[in-house]
Amino acid sequence: MTVTMEELVAQTILQGSDAMYGRFLDVTVGAQERFEQQDWKNVQKALKKRISFYDHHVGLVTQQLRIMLGKSHATRSFLLAVKTAYIKLLDDYPRYDIAESFFNSVYCRIFNHRNIRRDKLFVNSSQGGRIPKYPTPLLRRYHCKDSLKSTIGKLLDDAPFTLPWRNKEADIEQIVDVLQENLGPQLTDDFLLDMIREPFFRNKGAYLIGRMELANQTRPLVLPILISEQGELYVDACITQQDDVSIIFGFARSYFMVYAPVPAALVDFLNQLMPNKTPAQLYTSIGCQKHGKTELYREFIGHMDNSDDQFEAAAGIKGMVMSVFTLPSYGFVFKIIKDKFAPQKNITHATVKEKYTLVKEHDRVGRMADTLEYRNFTFPRSRFSEELVTELLDVAPSIVRVTESEVLIRHLYMERRMIPLNIYMEQANDDELREVVKEYGDAIKQLAAANIFAGDMLFKNFGVTRHNRVIFYDYDEISYLTEVNFRRIPPARYPEDELAAEPWYSVGENDVFPEEFRTFLLINPKVRALFEELHSDLFSATYWQQLQQNIEQGMFNDVRPYSERCRLSIVDPLEARTG
Repeated sequence: MTVTMEELVAQTILQGSDAMYGRFLDVTVGAQERFEQQDWKNVQKALKKRISFYDHHVGLVTQQLRIMLGKSHATRSFLLAVKTAYIKLLDDYPRYDIAESFFNSVYCRIFNHRNIRRDKLFVNSSQGGRIPKYPTPLLRRYHCKDSLKSTIGKLLDDAPFTLPWRNKEADIEQIVDVLQENLGPQLTDDFLLDMIREPFFRNKGAYLIGRMELANQTRPLVLPILISEQGELYVDACITQQDDVSIIFGFARSYFMVYAPVPAALVDFLNQLMPNKTPAQLYTSIGCQKHGKTELYREFIGHMDNSDDQFEAAAGIKGMVMSVFTLPSYGFVFKIIKDKFAPQKNITHATVKEKYTLVKEHDRVGRMADTLEYRNFTFPRSRFSEELVTELLDVAPSIVRVTESEVLIRHLYMERRMIPLNIYMEQANDDELREVVKEYGDAIKQLAAANIFAGDMLFKNFGVTRHNRVIFYDYDEISYLTEVNFRRIPPARYPEDELAAEPWYSVGENDVFPEEFRTFLLINPKVRALFEELHSDLFSATYWQQLQQNIEQGMFNDVRPYSERCRLSIVDPLEARTG
């Protein structure tokens, strides 16, 4: 049987997608070994490596197709025939979702993100939301008929870990107590418990995730597993609230490592646990961020078709590097890099892009918003005011093109919309202000412990989420904490020194003086008093230097993605000694 060139191209693209996802799964499989060996440094390296596979394989396939085709086949009829052949290959194919996004990426790479037309791409899926079958059962089902304790015991026994448990019986007792306390009479002696067979791994934790089918409702069940100082497993928390699970899968956290040969089926189950999460968010959370991009674009198109409000400049103080706009009815903002930066910003466009890449590949500890990058993004011109169009053309004429029918932006980032911290503080009551000041300081400390120095720590560069968490979102001045030189301000030589316009001491390029944070951050007396009470250690160079030493020695603080109220009372012995 003769294979046409169109079919050969389609097969080549699908083989490239398979090769990419195969390597993705290979790195993912190693997550359990890294967890059990407490190889925390290589956890970050594996995350970065796994992210790199996608673009690498898109490049390989693109190069191969350019050699095969040349320019003679770049006709509309040929390209449509390739897509038709590709769709035939996806019938009953288990990872059609990833394969469609991979096809889009190869097409955009070949044409340098030009000649992009919806009929040639998978703007909408060809499979109508089909949920493929897993090669093995996705879930392990437990029918709790008599003893909740024995059911939880069986659940922990079935987990694929090889390390010993520190005190499994005590963990089981506490899980049962939490379930009985949280669910009360709804927790009958006869209910179903469905658990995903594969653990989810992230940073220093493993997570067993499932759902309880109770008499009148369905509730999630998440059991975070940690390793004690003695190298033994213990259950750190028992989580049954949808909002708490949603935070664990939040947009400011690193991607999970979970073995998912059929991601659509896993995402479908997770969506039942967290119906407030979109497919884009869930795909991204399990590391399929490129397909998350596709899903987010589909969601955006759907929102545009069902809304009529106008794009406007985002709330808050205008940035010196980025221009930000949004749609009031939409939960994301669009960020573009300005052509020219303010004089005090001594960076390049390439540096800004590198910072955003760093954030994607680093442990975000729940404190840095993930961003999704797009090229040649088009908007209907009718949804833009003249004022916004004028502003965009003024700040970034090299990447913004406006016609009668559309606004095309050659490069932008999409990011979850939040309330700017400075605006939130202006509107907060005393209790809210205290809580958000605590959150802000905690965000800085947690980022620092993960080897990230925010650089520009002004309140305008942080946002507040719907869960009232403070998240950092302005990345043009971030750096690794270990690259910063934290210093104390030396004593003045003479009284006149303190009145002089210039400092009496030398200042290097990477020097930071924490004592100065009081001056430029804490203008509001009420905020200053709260910060002095809650986070005065941030004003000490010694505090930052100690964090640097910890990082250099491979000591990384735990940042749990769930509330203290969810934790079991039995804690790691080391924590009990240190408080």
